[in-house]
This record gives sequence, C-alpha cells and structure tokens, in this order.
Amino acid sequence: MTIEERIALSTTSIFKAVFPNTTNHYDTLYGGTAMALMDEVAFIAGTRFCRKRLVTVSSDRIDFTKPIPAGTIVELVGKVLKVGRTSLKVEVLIFVEQMYEEDRELAIRGTFTFVAIDEHKNPIPVLD
Repeated sequence: MTIEERIALSTTSIFKAVFPNTTNHYDTLYGGTAMALMDEVAFIAGTRFCRKRLVTVSSDRIDFTKPIPAGTIVELVGKVLKVGRTSLKVEVLIFVEQMYEEDRELAIRGTFTFVAIDEHKNPIPVLD
C-alpha cells in the first residue's frame, strides 16, 4: 500500500455536539477542550495510519478563527500530513455548523506531531 493510500484510509472524522458544560462564560467552546478533542482525533488518525504506539510530542500550531457556540455541531477531521522516520505530523480541522442550518465553517486548524514508540518507550520507525 502506498503512503497516499494509507493517508486516505486513515483520515478520521468525528462529530460532537457542543453542550453548555464544555463552554466558557462567553458560551463558546473552551480552547483547552477543543485542543483535547483535536489531540484525540490526531492520535486516532496517526494510529490508524501506522498501527503503532504513538505519543504526542508537540502541538505545533493551533489557529482559532471562529468561535464555537454552545448548541452547535462540530466535525473534527484528522489527516496525516507528513511522515518521518519515527514521527508523524497530523493536521486537524474543526468545522462548526448550526444544528438547524446547512452551512458549516472552518473554525479551528491545528497540527500535532507524534512519535512511534516500542514497549520500552523508545522511538521506532513509523513504517516497517
């Protein structure tokens, strides 16, 4: 299987409803909650790509461009961007949509770097 085919098969999409218990005093999704969800989706996409143990080593950049209000639906999409010898870079996009409307907008974009490790937590090749 080619790397491009692996990337396509490992792209991961998760939907969540934004409830008031995950929002701040402005009734928008907490940034930390968004980052945790993004890290989880990135981890799943990376794991599906290589089927190895992965650990997050960095969140390289996260751009918050639209607030995500309570009572909306978000879709998180994780896709492998770059494959190194022992590391992967995964981009995560968060789209927000109103529950009763068709439109959706890109709200947050971020990248996460993972390293593949063995049972002793030593780096190993991402691909065999």
